[in-house]
Amino acid sequence: MHKIGLLCGREYSFPPAFLARVNELGKKDGVAGEFVKLVGTRMGEPSGYRVIVDRISHEVEYYRGYLKHAVLQGAYVINNPFWWTADDKFFNYAVASKLGIAIPKTVLLPQKGLLMT
Repeated sequence: MHKIGLLCGREYSFPPAFLARVNELGKKDGVAGEFVKLVGTRMGEPSGYRVIVDRISHEVEYYRGYLKHAVLQGAYVINNPFWWTADDKFFNYAVASKLGIAIPKTVLLPQKGLLMT
């Protein structure tokens, strides 16, 4: 049995429709869909999913770590969790600057709740 996991937030229509369709189409091939169940992630432990569809890790840091680990354990993740790191404008500007490419003056500031007084 291959499992497809769905990792999502408080969506109302897509998750149940997606899982119902996966279960309907996958039944004959031994494929089942379910919401991803997380209670903690142990290093080296398989995720239990062949494929994970990610719709929320851009908002929750723990999910990004879990998904990256799941990839290392052999799962396929749709909506690449590594892209979040690659799409870092400050880092990209720093690399461009090191390469001698002209960039605008740039400052990275913490969010308001993290400012130290």
